[in-house]
Amino acid sequence: MLSAPLIMQSLVQVVQQIADIFWLGRLGENSVAAVGINFPLTSLLFSVFMISFVGTQVLVSQHVGADEQSLARRAAFHGISLGLAFGISLTALVFVFGRSFIDLFGAEPDVASQAFTYLLVFSLGFSFIGMSDSIEAGFIGWGDSRAALYINAMAVVVNVILDPILIFGTGIPNFHGWNIAGAALASAIGYGCSFLLGLGMMIRGRNGYTLTRESMVVRVEKYRELLDIGIPMFGQQAAGQAVRVLIIGVVTAVGGPAAVSAYTIGATISSIAFIPAGSFKRAAQSIIGQNIGAENPMRANRTTWVGVAVSVVGLSIIGVIQWFIPGLLTNLFVPDISPAAYQLTVDYLRILVFGYWAIGAMNLFSAGFNGIRETKTTMIADMIKYWVIRLPIAAIGVFWLHYDVHAVFWAVTISNCVAAVGFGAYYYYRTTDGMTQRAVRDISGTVDD
Repeated sequence: MLSAPLIMQSLVQVVQQIADIFWLGRLGENSVAAVGINFPLTSLLFSVFMISFVGTQVLVSQHVGADEQSLARRAAFHGISLGLAFGISLTALVFVFGRSFIDLFGAEPDVASQAFTYLLVFSLGFSFIGMSDSIEAGFIGWGDSRAALYINAMAVVVNVILDPILIFGTGIPNFHGWNIAGAALASAIGYGCSFLLGLGMMIRGRNGYTLTRESMVVRVEKYRELLDIGIPMFGQQAAGQAVRVLIIGVVTAVGGPAAVSAYTIGATISSIAFIPAGSFKRAAQSIIGQNIGAENPMRANRTTWVGVAVSVVGLSIIGVIQWFIPGLLTNLFVPDISPAAYQLTVDYLRILVFGYWAIGAMNLFSAGFNGIRETKTTMIADMIKYWVIRLPIAAIGVFWLHYDVHAVFWAVTISNCVAAVGFGAYYYYRTTDGMTQRAVRDISGTVDD
């Protein structure tokens, strides 16, 4: 029940991406390419917001479980202010180094110019993104995931409405739009509106989750707690993005444009398939955190294992469906794909199926550790998956054993499966060794202090 609105929220975000590409495609392929260049860059920048997001969610959920609503509100305030600080810092970073970041991709002059324009205007919304993310995380930690859905839906609805107006000037006499800058501004305004909606719900005190004068007192130790929980999540996200860039380099070297197209389509389709697992993870983190705060470690453990079972079964079913219709999915995304890219995409989509269950399990074991503030463990597990398993297997398969791009495809699935089994075994070992019981004692001591 807690994850259902989060699944809808993720689907809404997919709609936003489709809408942006739809309208920008009418400006020309250079505009689409410019936004495509920004995707990995903004993903890397946004990984900073994982610090305030996960830190806020975990702290709020644990204080709610301990029946310490005042401390939960204080954690939310510190998370929001930290998100604001991150947003301002990232905007300043883009204004100073943005063009240098874009030039690293070696794009054509027109594409690079449009990419920088998009990034510069889009960065004006970074502060709103940081604050609305923290508000959203607080609502999820409080147990109100519907509020998170409303916040994201507001950003998407405003963006979709403003896209044709600000890009082309649709509906406004004597205004011809701002082209790609209009698309970026539509997104920034959308995030601003979502922040205002979230702040409004907090001020009204939705389900008791509100800001009080007492909660808006700065406490350095709260920022320290948020950073201690959240920084490993930033490291995890950044490390994953870095390996993806290197993997694309390997795919390009061994398979050329057809292989890159196959890898990109497969990654896009699998990211949509993984939406339920990611939503279950965020929901489980709140439930686990609340149970740790309520001094109920056994129920926290049970939440993890029930979540693993549901995610494994759910993603396995999605995988079976994908196994039988890879060609249909490929043509749905790229109708005019070349025969070589088509065959590679079909192969990759079927290879990915063998690791879908592992993605579900990995997400929930991560939630099991994150919910008790063991985020460093999650970071290390992800780094092992990407840097110790996936990248070496892909490199050895391609450059030493001289296999084709299928070696990279199998490296993705094998790394997911090995990491899930190893992470699950480690979670079982730690919980039987009393990890959650110790977390309850640690949290109780923090609350007493």
